[in-house]
Amino acid sequence: MIHKQSKNVARKKRHLRVRKTVKGTAERPRLNVYRSLKNIYVQLIDDVAGTTLLAASSQDKELGLAQGGNIEAAKAVGTLIAKRAVAKGLKAVVFDRGGFIYHGRVAALAAAAREAGLEF
Repeated sequence: MIHKQSKNVARKKRHLRVRKTVKGTAERPRLNVYRSLKNIYVQLIDDVAGTTLLAASSQDKELGLAQGGNIEAAKAVGTLIAKRAVAKGLKAVVFDRGGFIYHGRVAALAAAAREAGLEF
């Protein structure tokens, strides 16, 4: 009998595998992405101190998005987190895709963050 695990359990295992090597510091924080069906969330995390430096999501009021689960919303969130990071003096980050495939919304968020000034 073949035992099949859920997609989210498999994603969490992939994320743990990546997290063994990807570490964020105060100078170069980890840009963590979480993608749900309806929204997309991103955080800049300092793993040494164990703190979240910045956060943005498709639910932020300043974006004023009608829908948060599409590529346009991901681009807007990527631009927003990059602007907030640059305003705080952070340019270089380590990208953490959170176990998600680097495709679609995750890739769009990363591309928008790069265009807005983040380096990774």
